[in-house]
Amino acid sequence: MAKKRAVLIRPIFTEKMTMLEDSERKYAFEVRPSANKMEVKDAVQKKFDVQVTKVATMNMRGKMKTMTVRSGGHVIRTFGQRNHWKKAIVTLAEGQAIDLYQGEGVSL
Repeated sequence: MAKKRAVLIRPIFTEKMTMLEDSERKYAFEVRPSANKMEVKDAVQKKFDVQVTKVATMNMRGKMKTMTVRSGGHVIRTFGQRNHWKKAIVTLAEGQAIDLYQGEGVSL
């Protein structure tokens, strides 16, 4: 029997998401790349005990990064790429909220 991995990885805290939480009841999470909208909806509803009305998902491409290292009088440039990841924006029903700092659902 295969062990089921967690769908929600972490919440995303940005200035834009904080404004959307206050005005439109939208919350962003980093989710497992293979998760679909129904899995995300079920995971949020079970974890925070809230009613989800809409889920939007998007695949985020990893950024290319350059690193320069000086070693023995030589300059070495290396290139790499951050991992690709998936973001889900969840909209809650009217009068509900998630307290992400405490990790519990709150009814208003």
